[in-house]
Amino acid sequence: MSLKNSTGIVLETCMAVKPGEVVLIITDTATHLSIASALYDRAVELGCDPILMTMEPRGVHGQEPPKAVAEAMAAADVVLAPTSKSLTHTQAKINAKMAGARIATMPGISLEMMGSGGITADFLAIRDTAFELKSRLDSVNEVRITTDLGTDIIFNVKGCDWRVDHGICHEPGSSSNLPAGEVFVAPKSGNGVFVVDGSMGGLGILDSPLTIKIEDGQATDITGEGAGQFINMIDSVGPPGRNLAELGIGINPEAHLIGNVLEDEKVAGTVHVALGDNSAFGGDVVAGIHLDGIITGPTVYLDGEPMQLPG
Repeated sequence: MSLKNSTGIVLETCMAVKPGEVVLIITDTATHLSIASALYDRAVELGCDPILMTMEPRGVHGQEPPKAVAEAMAAADVVLAPTSKSLTHTQAKINAKMAGARIATMPGISLEMMGSGGITADFLAIRDTAFELKSRLDSVNEVRITTDLGTDIIFNVKGCDWRVDHGICHEPGSSSNLPAGEVFVAPKSGNGVFVVDGSMGGLGILDSPLTIKIEDGQATDITGEGAGQFINMIDSVGPPGRNLAELGIGINPEAHLIGNVLEDEKVAGTVHVALGDNSAFGGDVVAGIHLDGIITGPTVYLDGEPMQLPG
C-alpha cells in the first residue's frame, strides 16, 4: 500500500475529516518526517487547515508533551500523533478529548507500518468485532488468562468499563490508536503471574520471556533476561509504575508481531497486560508511563468459561 493510500485511510476512513477543520499533526525528531508530511499534504488536499508541530522525543511512553503542544491539541478539531513515544496515556490527550478533539495516536509508527500490516485492515469491520466482543465482556466479573509458558492470572473486572479501540473517530471527543484493533479494560485488581513472550513496551521483541508476578494489582516480582531494564523503566516514576493498568485483547486480523507495541497489541489471538498509567481509560492511576506486554497463545476464561478469541 502506498503512503498516499494509507494517509487516506487515516484521514478519510478513520477520522472523517471535513473541509476547514484544523488538523494538528504532532511528530518528533525520532519519527520519519515523511509520515507527518504525507498526512499534512493529504489534509491540504482534503480542504483542511493543517498544522504540523515537531518536538523532541519524550523519554518514555506516557510522558506529557510540552505545554504548547498540549494547548494546541485542545484547540484542534483533529489530532494525529505519529511520535516515537506514546501520547495515548497522557493528560494532554485526556484534556483534548474533553475539548472535543478527535484523536489518533500513532506511537512508534514507521514507514513500513504505514504500507502494510494493521493499517491496511477494514476498520469498519473491526469496529463491529470490537462492539460484539465488548457486549460479551461487559457483564463479566472475572477474567482468567493461562498459557503453556506459565501465565496464570485472574483479573477482577466486576463493574469495569471495557473500552473499544477500532480506529473509527467520527464523533467529537473520540480517540484511537492507529493501527487499531483491541478491546481493553482497567481492571479493579488482579493476582497471579503473567509471562510475556511476544514483545514488551520499551524492550521490543523478547529473546526470552519476561515473568511478572502480580499481587493485589501491583507488580511485586519481575524475572527474565530483560528484567533489569524493565524494572528501571517502571520504577523511574515511583510506585505507580508497578500498577496493573490494563488487560487487552487484540482483534486486528492484519496486524503482525513486529516488535512495536502499537501494532503488536492489536494482533488477533493475543492478549496484552500493561503496567503503569490507566487514567486515560477508566482507571485512577496517573503514572507518566504505560508499558504493554504481549502474550501469545493464551486461553481466556470469562467467569470460568473458556472463550474463543477473535481471529
